Amino acid sequence: MEKKDEAKALLEKLAHTQKNAVLTLDDKTVKQADKFCVDYMKYLDSSKTEREAVSTSEQIALKAGFKRFNPDEKYSKGDRVYVNNRGKAMILAVIGSRPVKNGVRIAAAHIDSPRLDLKPNPLYEADELALFKTHYYGGIKKYQWTAIPLALHGVIVKKDQSVVSVNIGEDDGDFRFVISDLLPHLSAEQLKRTLAEGIKGEELNVLIGSRPFRSDEGSELVKLNILKILNEKYGITETDFLSAELEIVPAFKASDIGFDRSMIGSYGHDDRVCAYPALMAAVNAKNPEYTVISVLADKEEIGSEGNTGLVSRYFENFVNDLGRAEGIFGYEILRNSKCLSADVNAAFDPTFPDVAEKKNFAFINRGVVITKYTGSRGKGGTSDASAEYLGEIRAILDGAGIVWQTGELGKVDAGGGGTVAKYIAALDVDVVDVGVPVLSMHAPFEVVSKIDVYMAYKAFESFFK
Repeated sequence: MEKKDEAKALLEKLAHTQKNAVLTLDDKTVKQADKFCVDYMKYLDSSKTEREAVSTSEQIALKAGFKRFNPDEKYSKGDRVYVNNRGKAMILAVIGSRPVKNGVRIAAAHIDSPRLDLKPNPLYEADELALFKTHYYGGIKKYQWTAIPLALHGVIVKKDQSVVSVNIGEDDGDFRFVISDLLPHLSAEQLKRTLAEGIKGEELNVLIGSRPFRSDEGSELVKLNILKILNEKYGITETDFLSAELEIVPAFKASDIGFDRSMIGSYGHDDRVCAYPALMAAVNAKNPEYTVISVLADKEEIGSEGNTGLVSRYFENFVNDLGRAEGIFGYEILRNSKCLSADVNAAFDPTFPDVAEKKNFAFINRGVVITKYTGSRGKGGTSDASAEYLGEIRAILDGAGIVWQTGELGKVDAGGGGTVAKYIAALDVDVVDVGVPVLSMHAPFEVVSKIDVYMAYKAFESFFK
């Protein structure tokens, strides 16, 4: 017995083991996690697009005392400022007690998600049905977007520069849209396609109407009737689609998943499940030692391109403005700064175990995930955090009693992916990915654990302290 007890004690001391967080957390913490996720679910439902995420985040920030950043103003400890970048990306900052030359603490998430964008000339009629042409955005399994209820969100900028906001399909009683699919009885040839080609990009056509304008003359009368409806409701003509950003997204609401209500199913967890905790960590930061910054970026799903993605210099410009108030250059701040790249990782799915190497894969309910490197195969396209920085983050999380785990994005040769970490690292900042494990990532309806969402928030909160 003594030898067994000695082996057990030695195992606990030396070996690395990971348990379901529910077995290690007290009831109070579990209830706090559930409560935190109530507001997160509201955030999801009001933030189906990057524009809506910025709008919702701005409302939260304003209620918390944040003010628009003025680069010509000098700020003091405790001041709370934000930048709205073109309505599609956002930066929030709380000024710390230390000068910014000592560096800042950054949580960088993204608020765009895979979706379908309308093409510039989307509206057409075929065989007495009216449809929209789409161009998919980000990495999707195209077949998953057929035969589900869809909503239309976005903006239309008319020739006179007035902006029309569109949000159709979310409210009770709203009509919705759909992409049709072949019935099994007639899909013998379609079923011979590979899964990747089961639905092709040019087949992602959204059904929007079927009744013709009442007339005995003219062609495309169903399309004409749709144009009439759009003109009466929004005051637009067909040419106004040329200056519009309209996105097709799932019409699902966020909902509890499971008899135990332990999980959340929703569209857009990637990456709003990290963006919301990063946002709230900044909102709830009180007189931090270092200036804290939460970045809610756009365009990550297509490589962080454009002037609202982190390839752009808008974040670097913001840091330069902070430095200018203290008479220093932005690079002097950045080289002393530290960042958590707040992005998701894949959760182990027992239905599809073959792509995972279980010792180095994230699991639902085991806490927030530290991902040392992303990339693909030979670590292509990753920043690969240093051992020193990982040790520092470990100490912060353990010191705050946060449940965390490590993970890779699948087996070495199975595929891979990337985050904004490499763009932050390019600014000479220490950075590592920290986020929430997701089931069915990039699907129209993804699943996460409430415990993991809350642990992500506590991780960012502790990092900012």
